[in-house]
Amino acid sequence: MKKENQIPEVDIVVDHEAGVIREVKPEKLRSKKGHERRVNTSIYVLLTVMSIIWLAPFVFLVLQSFRCESGGQVNYLLPKQWGLDNYVFLFTESNFPRWFMNTLTIGLVVAVVQTVIQLSVSYTLSRMRFRGRKLFMKAVLVLGMFPGFLTMICLYFLLKQLGMTQAGAIPGLILIYVASSGMGYHISKGFFDTIPKSLDESARIDGATRFQVFLKIIMPLAKPIVIYTILMAFMAPWGDYVFASYVAFGKASSYNVAVGLYQWVNTNDFQGYFTRFCAGGVIVAIPITALLLALQKYYVEGVTGGTVKG
Repeated sequence: MKKENQIPEVDIVVDHEAGVIREVKPEKLRSKKGHERRVNTSIYVLLTVMSIIWLAPFVFLVLQSFRCESGGQVNYLLPKQWGLDNYVFLFTESNFPRWFMNTLTIGLVVAVVQTVIQLSVSYTLSRMRFRGRKLFMKAVLVLGMFPGFLTMICLYFLLKQLGMTQAGAIPGLILIYVASSGMGYHISKGFFDTIPKSLDESARIDGATRFQVFLKIIMPLAKPIVIYTILMAFMAPWGDYVFASYVAFGKASSYNVAVGLYQWVNTNDFQGYFTRFCAGGVIVAIPITALLLALQKYYVEGVTGGTVKG
């Protein structure tokens, strides 16, 4: 009897990039899948290790904020005595509430004013064409390359002449943060460039003014970039130490949380104030973390949408 021709088993694989259908032997396909599985496992292990390393300082900070040990041998890795003494100290026996309110006041005012200025500048540069527009954009881009602390001495003496240092540090810091708001137009302008200009033209034909177009048509469509701008404006002064320590130097009632908490770890009583510093760090992180988690969707949309066009 003649042996029937044996047809080797093959699997059909679609190559989407090349747009063709290929035949692959099962052995080769299993080898490829095994290689991909090993690569994916290695990547997951690496990401897990990196996540543990990244999260370890935050976990340590939270654990130490609940430590109530004092004197003798102290375990800085895992507390033996737990309690809320450090948090009670923050709000009853220290200037932390004042520092927190100073920071919150600065952050809220800067978030509102800077958002209005920055979005207005971005909309103007995106929608209008006028003489010197490109020169202005190039000049702002060049100036933005220089770090802000180069002007610290000039700013300090200027604010001192205006009475906005030490006791008047809060309005002085607000003025510093909002003074250059228009220079951060790049991402917002990129987002506005993605909105069709035909919407503006249609509204203008119907009799709407430029301000009405901006407020009633563009702003509802630009919710992601508005939220992104607010978050960035709020976070900048929230953790600022350099300018805040320079302007409010020597006046504890004008400190923000960054400067105030640094004074605790800069004392000789490191063991006594370290856990209080950790508790303050936890309290400071709560508003920012809550905002980012609640508005993460709009934050990501604002960043990605603003980088499409320059």
